[in-house]
Amino acid sequence: MSLPTRARSSAALVLAGVLWGTGGLAGSLLGQRAGLHPLAVADYRLLVGGAVATLVLKGRGVPRTSEALRRILAVGGLFALFQASYFAAVALSSVSVATMTTIGAAPVMVTLASVRKPRRWTLVSVISTFAGLVLLQWSPGQAMSFGGLGFALLAAAGFAALTLLTAKPVDGLDPLSTTAFGCLTGGLLLLPVASWSDMAIPLHADVLALVCYLGAVPTAIAYAAYLRGLAAAHPVLGALSAVLEPLTAAVLSAALLGERLSGTAWCGAAVLVAALAVGYWRPEPR
Repeated sequence: MSLPTRARSSAALVLAGVLWGTGGLAGSLLGQRAGLHPLAVADYRLLVGGAVATLVLKGRGVPRTSEALRRILAVGGLFALFQASYFAAVALSSVSVATMTTIGAAPVMVTLASVRKPRRWTLVSVISTFAGLVLLQWSPGQAMSFGGLGFALLAAAGFAALTLLTAKPVDGLDPLSTTAFGCLTGGLLLLPVASWSDMAIPLHADVLALVCYLGAVPTAIAYAAYLRGLAAAHPVLGALSAVLEPLTAAVLSAALLGERLSGTAWCGAAVLVAALAVGYWRPEPR
């Protein structure tokens, strides 16, 4: 891989992780202001994100090859699985613990599935990532039920499977098309469950702006960037970049909502940055 290609790939993965971090704040605000269940928020995210990405495609239809259609269906199913499992874990535990478990477990699963004999620097990066997430988000006295733990690990497995699957390109299906049709498919699959929780929203400017932002920025743009970055990066590096989501969310919460980060949390943030640096500069060969 040439250095410019590697640099563009790394930049795309970093962009995706940071934008995902803004999605947590936007989704939380949308749920509060519209009175939506987390599953409804997740479904709006997928449906609006898919619609926005489809508009950018400028009328390009769904690829008609059987391989492309199978890929879209698989991506849509994994989107729905990941979102539903994650929000189930949140409901049974807490946002911080569910996020820490999901994002912390995903790089480990990808490493075990894609690398027969991980290099020393890969192991250092994965272990440091998990340690940083623990320091960043763990609070004494918080506990996760076995049900919450199970759903968080299921969400991690869904994200890991999505990372491994989309790392292999399909003819006629670029990252934007995969994002557009995958999100729409996932949103439709999740719709029956989300509708049960009531998806009605007040037609207020701030609520509609949050819906549009959640679908466009941390979904359509972020997933398109992530899939584009995976095209030239090892899947382990892609999974590691996802840890920028809780890191960005924690910093934004401190800056915009006045939530104070403890010294331990700031240490965790520093460990995360160091772990990502190791992953980017010492990547596994493809």
